[in-house]
Amino acid sequence: MKISILDDYHDTLRTLLCFQKLAGHEVTVWNDRVQHLDTLAERLRETEILVLIRERTKIGAPLLERLDKLKLISQRSVYPHIDIDACTRRGVIVSSSQHPGTPSYAACELTWGLILAAARQIPQQMAALQAGRWQIGVGGTLRDKTLGIYGYGRIGSVVAGYGRAFGMNVLVWARDASRAKATVDGHAVALSKEAFFEECDVLSLHMRPVETTTGIVTAADLARMKPTSLLVNTSRAPLIEPGALVSALRAGRPGIAAVDVYEDEPMVDRHHPLLTMDNVVCTPHIGYVTREEYEIQFAEIFDQIVAYCAGGPINVVNPHVLM
Repeated sequence: MKISILDDYHDTLRTLLCFQKLAGHEVTVWNDRVQHLDTLAERLRETEILVLIRERTKIGAPLLERLDKLKLISQRSVYPHIDIDACTRRGVIVSSSQHPGTPSYAACELTWGLILAAARQIPQQMAALQAGRWQIGVGGTLRDKTLGIYGYGRIGSVVAGYGRAFGMNVLVWARDASRAKATVDGHAVALSKEAFFEECDVLSLHMRPVETTTGIVTAADLARMKPTSLLVNTSRAPLIEPGALVSALRAGRPGIAAVDVYEDEPMVDRHHPLLTMDNVVCTPHIGYVTREEYEIQFAEIFDQIVAYCAGGPINVVNPHVLM
């Protein structure tokens, strides 16, 4: 089969052990990021199986209509970047493992790294030291502070455990079932969403980017936060109402932010407001970008290809295409 892999920025996938699962196939790996329709259509003209890395490239109807040989799209996690209906009309199977119950420890660790970096002003202090300055401010400790976990699932529950290890008081807000699980795990549950935003010293978002969670954090929510509080987002930018975080930071509530995700990615505008604020720590969506995490993710993605080639596609998100 002719397999194309898009957006492998660092040419990492061929170095993974799991890449051996594609032995015997004709694999083309693209290391740049291209969004131009004509260029993508030409690159993928002979492609039978397309491998995607998260939401780096949108796969819409105009592109799909020009890919006559495409039979399978294999990826992992959510798929807001794929026109599933168009895939079904074109007879293209979309396989995407939702990895239930399996946390991304890479994302959990980055979340905690950002919390520590923001609380202790690590990037700002390092930049000052490099510029010949010594101690530019006073940070804060985490012990005895309230860590808010918004969304108590695979990742949120692990980050909550990290907070407990650091002596923080964990407070959870989530769906009813998730709040019940947090209670069983020994964590406190906020009385309301409003109280949750008011009480947290550190508030970390851990929800999937689906229709019901888009804009779930509003400007009014952010305005309830303390001027000393920290908002952390390593999930997805659309969880926050568009433009609300920048406005909230300018208004002083919350006082600090640490973000790994942006409304438009890749975000390479050096003048983006979040990059110009000295109370914000930013990273370029690297929560899942570790070699260990890639081995886990792409083992599943390549297993989906193996299953398809064997005549038994798995993790199919558009089952009507099989009828």
